Formats: sequence, structure tokens, C-alpha cells
Amino acid sequence: MADWAVPPHAQDPEDAVAELFASLPVYEAVTDGVRVQVQVFWLPDQSEPDEHTYCWAYRIRIANDGTKPVQLLERTWHITDTRGRTEHVHGPGVVGEQPVIQPGTEFEYTSGASLPTPGGFMHGAYHMRHGTDGTRFDVTIPPFSLDSPFLHHQIH
Repeated sequence: MADWAVPPHAQDPEDAVAELFASLPVYEAVTDGVRVQVQVFWLPDQSEPDEHTYCWAYRIRIANDGTKPVQLLERTWHITDTRGRTEHVHGPGVVGEQPVIQPGTEFEYTSGASLPTPGGFMHGAYHMRHGTDGTRFDVTIPPFSLDSPFLHHQIH
């Protein structure tokens, strides 16, 4: 009969993800009291370099450091690969939501991107509305790098 060992401190999956993100750099921008922080990591299990598919996940925290509620209405992304090709993506909300973020709180989500090259970068804007008077404004999403272990093999 096999002897099965269980690690004394099996890690909760959410704790494992939090630990992974804790070791990553944070890209940050603040616009009109709204702070956007981005962390990104390479997804080797979802990437197929032989098929020219490279995948990353990114986590974004949007914090309302202001005094009025704000609502995220739309997003615009500019995604550039290592060949200099840029894709522009525009749409409602993020991950199917148009969150209202109260003062002193934050909204966090995780999403992903794929490119046909082993690297690139992304940046963009959230199109927001102040909850009290309906004034619209844009919030900067800071540029962040999409890096993979294959990147250095492509750049000469």
C-alpha cells in the first residue's frame, strides 16, 4: 500500500495567487484621484511558442482615492507587439462589469492578453463618470511590459 504524504501546510489557491502577485512589479498611474495599479505575469501553460501564441495574465486594481464615487463605463487598450503592430480595443466596462467605486475603496480584476510575438506592451484608459454630477473623465492605464522567456531569442 502506498504511503501518501500531505504537506503540513497545504497552500490555499488564493494564497498561492496572492504570493505570486506579491513578487511582481507594480505599474501605477494616478488620474483625478483614481489610482490604477497593474501587475502582469507570463502564462507558460497557455502559450504555444511553436504556434506563435504567447499569453499573459494581468491583475488591475482601480482605487478611488478621491471624495466622490466614480463609475467605470468603458475601456480603451492599445496593445503593441515586438514587431510594432498595435491593436486598439474599445468596449464597455471590464470583465463584464461597469463598477461603481466608492471613495476609499477599490475594484480589482484579472484578465489576459495574447500576442503572436514573444513580447510587447499595453496601455490605455478607463472612461469614467463621477457618480455625483455625471462628469466624464479619462483615467490613465499605465504602460506595462509583456515579457516572456522567448523574448531575447527574437530581438537582434
